[in-house]
Amino acid sequence: MSDVKCQMSNVSSLISIIIPVYNHEQALKQALASIAAQTYKDIEVIIVDDGSAIPVKCQVSSVKCLILQQQNRGAPAARNRGLEEAKGECVIFWDADVIARPDMLERMHLALQQDSGASYAYSDFRFGWKKMPARPFDSEALRKNNYIHTTSLIRRSALPVKPWDESLKRFQDWDLWLTLLEQKKIGVHIPEYLFRVFSHKRGMSHWLPSFAYQAPWRWLPGVGGWVREYEAARAVVVKKHVFEW
Repeated sequence: MSDVKCQMSNVSSLISIIIPVYNHEQALKQALASIAAQTYKDIEVIIVDDGSAIPVKCQVSSVKCLILQQQNRGAPAARNRGLEEAKGECVIFWDADVIARPDMLERMHLALQQDSGASYAYSDFRFGWKKMPARPFDSEALRKNNYIHTTSLIRRSALPVKPWDESLKRFQDWDLWLTLLEQKKIGVHIPEYLFRVFSHKRGMSHWLPSFAYQAPWRWLPGVGGWVREYEAARAVVVKKHVFEW
């Protein structure tokens, strides 16, 4: 694959797509089909099999993949492993349950071309059929709550060597954006729904409606456990990122 530099900006043409996978081969097939349909073609695909019971394969013949195997260590470790092999000047961490609009990479790459001050580009998305709008980048709002999905295009130069905190079970993406914010690195918002996340019971994505965290819903059987887990995980990230500008 070509790594010829784009002459019109400081954004390299090659994009490294890093996909962590754990026992979701069918979801991976759909994600790869989505990648094959991208209008932006200067890509490399790195799949990190995080200890799946049956080793994953690159099931879409039109997509050339590098597959890395590791013992089950979680999505953050898998993403860090994939980044070690990445050659692109831009990277995107593309979960196996993400299906993108054909122009997603093209739109994100263009956003970075047009905004030299941004370290990453992010967009609105759908969780199943529910719309999940982001917002224009706001550092104060980001300190309070995460509104940026993992599937964002990032300049490789903006990332530390191991950007994903492997000790975290949840809020890994929020932790990453806060880490970059501490380094004065910001994002640019694309106000379009560029991809859809299809959740599964034991996958890397889970969502409860906002009212579920309020009384009396938070005490309902089957909900309270998720709420307590959410609040405990959030507290870990908040404690980690107590900083001032």
